[in-house]
Amino acid sequence: MSWISGALAGFDLETTGTDVEIDRIVTAAIVRLEPDGTVSKEQTWLVNPGVAIPEQASAIHGISTERAREHGIPAASAIEDIAHAVAEVLRAGTPLVVMNARYDLSLLDRECRRYAIDTVGDRLGTPPSPVIDPLVLDRHVDKYRKGKRALYALCAHYGVSLDDAHNASADALAAARVARRMGEAYSSVGAMRVTDIHTLQIYAAAEQSASLQNHLRQTSNPSVVIEAAWPVIPHAD
Repeated sequence: MSWISGALAGFDLETTGTDVEIDRIVTAAIVRLEPDGTVSKEQTWLVNPGVAIPEQASAIHGISTERAREHGIPAASAIEDIAHAVAEVLRAGTPLVVMNARYDLSLLDRECRRYAIDTVGDRLGTPPSPVIDPLVLDRHVDKYRKGKRALYALCAHYGVSLDDAHNASADALAAARVARRMGEAYSSVGAMRVTDIHTLQIYAAAEQSASLQNHLRQTSNPSVVIEAAWPVIPHAD
């Protein structure tokens, strides 16, 4: 059965920054999108990350250090809940749609390790799967299109509304809708089984990283290394 004909679960994090090794989760959301386009379930978390939230990050997602400290769930408890919820989605075989999965799922992995909590991979006994990443897929099916490929740009391109960007719930839902639209627009990926679409993205992400690395080495940074692993960057034990 094609993955676009079943339910999808969108997942998104808003964080303190962009480094998966040191930054922290501030908000998280999982939104279940049914085949008819309705939302049947939504889980959200506001986390006290245990560190100050930089003003640059607060300006993007709207969560201040004070708000997170006053209303957020303690980080260890929240990370346990988030990892459990993500693992349950994947254990049920529901595709987890994550825009730029390499970032969100790697950061969740590092948060689990920070608090000595079982990672999603630990809980499943295998790397997180099935995952669908609109960023990787869009670069695969339409590699020569000009312009940005951030979530707001993909929403505009595929005709999906995004009314509250950088709200974790809104971004998670938009990512799931974009993925489904993409599958409808490109039968080459829309007709694939979910296990096959996951495997395709592993190779596509590696190819995209190699292409970017080659370009940057030739034009601006001869020693740059672009991570190839997807959907989780391996942890350096």
